[in-house]
Amino acid sequence: MFGFNRVKKSMVAAAATAAAAAAALLTAPGAAAAPQPIVGGTTTTASAYPYVMQITNASQSQFCGGTLVSPTKVITAAHCMVGRTTSNTRVVGGRTYRNGTNGTVSTLSKIWIHPSYNSSTMTSDVAVLTLAVAQPYTTASYVSASQTGVYAAGTTARIIGWGTTSSGGSSSNQLRTATVPVVADSVCGSSSSYGSEFVASSMVCAGFSSGGVDTCQGDSGGPLMIGGVLAGIVSWGYGCADAQYPGIYTRLTTFSNTVAAQIAS
Repeated sequence: MFGFNRVKKSMVAAAATAAAAAAALLTAPGAAAAPQPIVGGTTTTASAYPYVMQITNASQSQFCGGTLVSPTKVITAAHCMVGRTTSNTRVVGGRTYRNGTNGTVSTLSKIWIHPSYNSSTMTSDVAVLTLAVAQPYTTASYVSASQTGVYAAGTTARIIGWGTTSSGGSSSNQLRTATVPVVADSVCGSSSSYGSEFVASSMVCAGFSSGGVDTCQGDSGGPLMIGGVLAGIVSWGYGCADAQYPGIYTRLTTFSNTVAAQIAS
């Protein structure tokens, strides 16, 4: 469901300049983000994963995902929110289908983007949204700064989103999910993979060496769940589900204390 020269995963519809942004994204991994779905996954429902939120424009066109961590707080990717305002962005919960009309639509009172976010390197790719209208759904727990052991190589992680099911393909109308293994930092940072573009202090990789399952355009900002806890945020990658190029996710333990302060505010 996911994958592409990812700034992987955010949707082109996210901004008025989407077409230009998408073209830039395909040429530079650190450019602006473009949306992605889950490749190689299966369909699921919002009731199965009630904490997974659609992030949409004012017309409720989904362009990114997010994770509800309190009734009024959503964790997502910084690259999803660059150029967005509280007036032109909505968060939708309880909606299985992108074209659905059910669920709860929340306006925003605040968008916080990590001050160290760098669109060229994709480091510190995390944002917190404060909702003006609370979401009534079950929230997700997120990792603490000390829980670095969750990223042990081979650990099973779950990805969830509405992204495209192939690189450059159409977005999935129905929510999808899949499982992928966490990849060792040494593998993701090797010359046969992302090399120096992979920054282990800020990022974590998950996927199969042979490809086939991944997040993709439109999945950006959505969750990487490990042991039922939010441990990563869909960030970027080369293509979708390509061999040797697993998806890259924000390493949430690095930013947990800063994010917690925003959630408490």
